[in-house]
Amino acid sequence: MDNSHGHARWIGVACLGITAFGWGLNWPFMKLLLRELPPLSARGLAGVTACLILAIVALSRHERLSVPREVVPRLLLATFTNVIAWMGFGTVAMKWVSVSEGALLAYTMPIWATLFAWPLLGMRPTLRNVVSLCLGIVGIVILFGGEGFTFTYEKLAGASLALSAAILFALGNVLNRAPIPVPPVALVAWQVGLGCLVMLIFGLLFEKPDFQAVSFTGWALIGYMTIIPMGVCYLTWFETLRRLPPATASTGMLMVPVIGVVSAALVVGEPLGIREVLAMAFTLGGVTLALQRS
Repeated sequence: MDNSHGHARWIGVACLGITAFGWGLNWPFMKLLLRELPPLSARGLAGVTACLILAIVALSRHERLSVPREVVPRLLLATFTNVIAWMGFGTVAMKWVSVSEGALLAYTMPIWATLFAWPLLGMRPTLRNVVSLCLGIVGIVILFGGEGFTFTYEKLAGASLALSAAILFALGNVLNRAPIPVPPVALVAWQVGLGCLVMLIFGLLFEKPDFQAVSFTGWALIGYMTIIPMGVCYLTWFETLRRLPPATASTGMLMVPVIGVVSAALVVGEPLGIREVLAMAFTLGGVTLALQRS
């Protein structure tokens, strides 16, 4: 029994690593893709394609795709917070902020979730929560203070979008605490499909993407985004949650922004110095405290 439990745990750790690396590498790859396609069009096209793949996977696992009528409003709310806000706002933000700025702002979401839990769920913040918020703020100040807080309009817009993605995602997690009665892969397929279809429509109408001008590298990046972060990583994430305690899985996901920042230095040539390292240490330290709340 112990050997079986240990084996399942190691599989969970492996799945967690695959998920973290797949989602972490998506940050610099998206930055590269934005050189060839506008954000909503790029994310929307990848997401709609990934939705079809996820639906096929769900059917192969004998999951039902139907959604009970009474939970449609909750599904739409989750689609807005988890896909349109988290993926859409976060992707548009990458036009104007670096990977380190976008990723660290986005992954402050557990801190905001603890704050929302007070008025919405009656869960008063503890000293640990206050310290986590302070650490997160210090990390953000270090990250953006290197430029003397002289924000351009574009930098301010990008930072606001990345922070909005984190805040809205956290709000959605608090409001949607009760599980939606739809099988996991089918639920992700619905959310990704509906949210990314909206992005793709807006992208085609207002961004006017030139898909014919996309290079082979650009299509390869779209393929990666479709298959790995929106496909394989969701499946490995579900396996992680099945085999590891939720607190372990959630804390392990802090590897995502670290992998994103480090790989951005290698792939995109973004700076990775003492300022970025200190910002990661403070911000993710605060997030770790928020995730460990009792």
